[in-house]
Amino acid sequence: MVLKKLLIRWGLVAGGVLILAVVATAGLFYTWISSPSLVKTDRDSLYFFVRTGSGYSDVYAEMRKSGWLKYEKGFDWVARRKSYPELIKPGRYLLRKGMSNADIINLLRSGRQEEVALVFNTTRHFDRLAGVLSKQIEADSASLVQAFNDTSKMESLGFSRINWFALFIPNTYRFLWNTSADQFLERMKKEYDAFWNQERLKKLGDMGFDRFQLVTLASIVQEETFKPDEMARVAGVYMNRLKKGIRLQADPTVIFATGDYSIRRVLHKHLTIESPYNTYLYSGLPPGPIRIPSIQAVDACLNYEKHDFLYFCARDDFNGYHSFASTYSDHMRNARKYRKAISLKEKG
Repeated sequence: MVLKKLLIRWGLVAGGVLILAVVATAGLFYTWISSPSLVKTDRDSLYFFVRTGSGYSDVYAEMRKSGWLKYEKGFDWVARRKSYPELIKPGRYLLRKGMSNADIINLLRSGRQEEVALVFNTTRHFDRLAGVLSKQIEADSASLVQAFNDTSKMESLGFSRINWFALFIPNTYRFLWNTSADQFLERMKKEYDAFWNQERLKKLGDMGFDRFQLVTLASIVQEETFKPDEMARVAGVYMNRLKKGIRLQADPTVIFATGDYSIRRVLHKHLTIESPYNTYLYSGLPPGPIRIPSIQAVDACLNYEKHDFLYFCARDDFNGYHSFASTYSDHMRNARKYRKAISLKEKG
């Protein structure tokens, strides 16, 4: 009888302990799944990157390394229960403070990554462009530079090394972070086709130019002035010279021909360099663009100012604008004023 009572008592105790263990375990699992886990951060939101080719061990290691999670083991437990190791999707994911492990895993499993507002500006150097892009998307500088120098890729997109600059239209674009170099170029081709809409093509036809010629002109204008409100006037000067059969005599094309971008003042010795880009020696436009021009420069050329100016030089007040002239004598007067101002400035 006593033994029976003891067994009953032990049974009740064991049952109670088991129930408590089950409750505790259930509570732990519930905490791991549903309680806020992303709490060890001062920021309200942050980005988590999953690189292309990553395995679950890489993702888990990065998550642990971040130090953001309150329940790291819970993250692993939830991930495995939701089969996340077999569903890794690369990308840039926006995580918000207070998210549970289940919230995080569901987001990573879904592939619903945040797009990048990718920005690049006018440039004459593809290695610099690669550096700018590699800070915004997954593709690294080396893969981008390699793609930028791939002549077969150029040809597949309808370009050549001579007119390659024309493909790139500086702007702000929405990109997925895990974009490769080839995917970037393919997207640029789509943007290029969209940019050259019917309105721009109509103006292009009226000028008697093709797209590459227009971008070539825009690249020279871009080099000549950094003032957007002056670009159409500068473009008008070059259009007047082209129509009259006068050589462009554009200093930026000479610098491009030398390949020495440290040149600040074009001298007589530079003007004799043998190159189809030397517009002091050869009439018409050079073979192709000398840089990636801005949209403002392209549109300024499409809407060039109608006037009778044939010359321009920097103003003597050094405000970044130019003095324009219709005759060579007026141009030389403006040039002398500028040289005098330079001389006085150098003397201090």
